[in-house]
Amino acid sequence: MALKIDGSRSHSLSPYLSMQFMEPLGTSDSSVDAAWDFLHDCWDAEFVSLIEDLRPPMLRWGGCFASYYHWYEAVGPRSGRVPMLNYWWNGMYMNQVGTDELAWLARKIETELLLVVNMESEGRQEWAYPKPGMNRFGTAEEARDWVDYCNNPANPIRLKHGFKEPFNVKWWQIGNETGSKYAKGYNAEQTAEVTERFVKAMRQADPTIKIIAWGDDGFGPAMMERLGDSVDLYAFHGGYGVPKGGHDALKGQNWRRDPDETWQDLALTLKPIEDRIASIRSVYEPHGKRLAMTEGHYCLPGRNRNDVLSSWAVGVAYARILNIIARHSDILDIATTADFCGTRWFVNAMMLQSRPREGKHYLMPVGHVMKLFSHHQGDEALAVDCDLSRVDATASRRGNRLYLHLANPSRVDSAVLDLSYLSGQLEDLVAHEIALPSTFEVDGYNADALEPSKVVLPSPRYVLPAAGVAAIEGTIV
Repeated sequence: MALKIDGSRSHSLSPYLSMQFMEPLGTSDSSVDAAWDFLHDCWDAEFVSLIEDLRPPMLRWGGCFASYYHWYEAVGPRSGRVPMLNYWWNGMYMNQVGTDELAWLARKIETELLLVVNMESEGRQEWAYPKPGMNRFGTAEEARDWVDYCNNPANPIRLKHGFKEPFNVKWWQIGNETGSKYAKGYNAEQTAEVTERFVKAMRQADPTIKIIAWGDDGFGPAMMERLGDSVDLYAFHGGYGVPKGGHDALKGQNWRRDPDETWQDLALTLKPIEDRIASIRSVYEPHGKRLAMTEGHYCLPGRNRNDVLSSWAVGVAYARILNIIARHSDILDIATTADFCGTRWFVNAMMLQSRPREGKHYLMPVGHVMKLFSHHQGDEALAVDCDLSRVDATASRRGNRLYLHLANPSRVDSAVLDLSYLSGQLEDLVAHEIALPSTFEVDGYNADALEPSKVVLPSPRYVLPAAGVAAIEGTIV
């Protein structure tokens, strides 16, 4: 089958399409706490080693948790950290990981931080004042002070804490799932007014920061009318559920009944994802606005968000979702397909082993495909002409280096691909591939099986294995 790359049709490609999203999740999933070494007051060494291997381009801190978070309770000496009620996720968060620790981690792995501010608890009074005498309401002034703490070289509080150099946090988000049905908050007009106040306050501290505003749930028109060009991106979230018209293979343990039905149902989830992104962009594209999908993953009923997510079948599905995102990269600047880390939820990119250790920390299938694609990616997206029913493909380049991201839609048949570049020749082609049975399940003992194999191609012909995912790179001459 011919796979033709057209270098004359291109656009700039953001480096942030494999962002990771970190949020303290209380008793729901130990998440951030599991990544922290409480004995030595530092990040867990094995966690740091694994995230250095994953090397995400951006790390987001926030989620629902941000709506009752006071950043100043989690900086400075540990003796002064203030434990807080994790309202939405239940339990207490001890605030041992805060801005200082996030900045250290971002510098260690050379990634960008994206911090979500507490925007007046999204207008949810029960989140702002969950108990008598408890005030979790976040103000524009608090957000401004957080920007100053991070970015002002002369900030007295950060200097007192021993950090002479500013953290230089460029990316900030105002609002998280503000209009979602699960908890009534501000409407679109109220959100636009509050966001405007936050933008003005935060830019007083640093006018160079990049700001993302909430733009989902029909908020787009009101937000754009009021905010104009004062924000850089509009955020939405993607959750991929059980498809209609399938076999119900993605409910509970049904996925174990028949591998073909599971594969087919996963394929049925792709069009709703495509339609979701297309619907959002139809609101913003006519006005020249750009987008950020700051959360996105499968949302399936079942144990720990459904252990089908530990199977390689889902790895291939996620590779195809990443390709959908890439095909919308002319308007999408930030995206993710996972939560970041934890010990329980299978939507995580990284699973951390609890103590006593059984096995090792490891990447889930979604983590492996995010790593594979983000480590072999250019800065300019290219057009690809191929039969998507036989191979799911996207392409990019950086200078004269070409990168292809491939996923095989078939779990049983390989795909023979004849690669061509319409305005040049391809040389020095190397494929990095992951090819396993769709029923393979990853855990802390077999995770090395998901490491990609390197295949040197003697010619521009490549055989993509059944249920295979690959990143190919080569030189354009």
